[in-house]
Amino acid sequence: MTQALHTPPRTAEAPPGTDLAALAARHGLSVSGARPTLPQYVRQLWARRHFITAFSTAKLTAQYSQAKLGQVWQVLTPLLNAAVYYLIFGKLMGTSRGVPDFVPFLVTGVFVWTFTQSSIMAGTRAISGNLGLVRALHFPRAALPISFCLQQLQQLLFSMAALVVILLCFGVPVAASWLLALPALVLQFTFNAGVSLVVARMGARTPDIAQLMPFLLRTWMYASGVMFSISHIMTKHTDAPSWVTAVLQANPAAVYIDLMRFALIDSFRASQLPPHVWALAAGWALLAGVGGFIYFWKAEETYGRG
Repeated sequence: MTQALHTPPRTAEAPPGTDLAALAARHGLSVSGARPTLPQYVRQLWARRHFITAFSTAKLTAQYSQAKLGQVWQVLTPLLNAAVYYLIFGKLMGTSRGVPDFVPFLVTGVFVWTFTQSSIMAGTRAISGNLGLVRALHFPRAALPISFCLQQLQQLLFSMAALVVILLCFGVPVAASWLLALPALVLQFTFNAGVSLVVARMGARTPDIAQLMPFLLRTWMYASGVMFSISHIMTKHTDAPSWVTAVLQANPAAVYIDLMRFALIDSFRASQLPPHVWALAAGWALLAGVGGFIYFWKAEETYGRG
């Protein structure tokens, strides 16, 4: 009697050789967590737009909640970085020579570069660092890298308020060209989000990417003209191959930094911009944004497994 009570009921098993996929389809069953089509995925992501904005704002608020100065660090951190770069590169290495308005030039470069750097670093851990959320809830996983990029955009906007004060203190006048900062930021955000989606997929499979990324980003920073003017350096080194100049000027980080400097600093002239700079900025944004989104979507059903 006891054995009968505790013996689980036998379930019917499919006979050997049965096509299980066809059997499941015949009874209306589908793969759990299967990847939706790309248009469906976009619609699902748009339906979660309120979650994306709320999540990014909550992460930004919690980022410095344990510090006594709180959200002031959103502005202090890039300012302290700019001060260090000014002492090392501006004074000790003399990169400020021949660059008008060097302090606004440097601070703008640091703020814009920090936006890209922080977005990519956050993207590497967007999936691997939120496995509990990924495994517990069903939502388009692209919402996580995008929300982290939105968090960094919000932090940049706080920093931009300090940047405006610095520009005015150093005699840079308010100009209509400041409005060009808006499309430049939109293009940079699209680029950052696309790259973040790429590294989020890579980081989900290989967590060691997060350890390697700071070295790659540091190398990228030194090639992006954050602390020096690329055009000024190239005029000094006329013996450099022409392709080196072309590669440095086409560097997407340098393109977005130059666009922001051109928009905000009156002494930064159009002659210092690479040819077809807006086409370059839009091209990088389109390539990274669309390509990164598709690359991330293709592995949608693998996130949180294993």
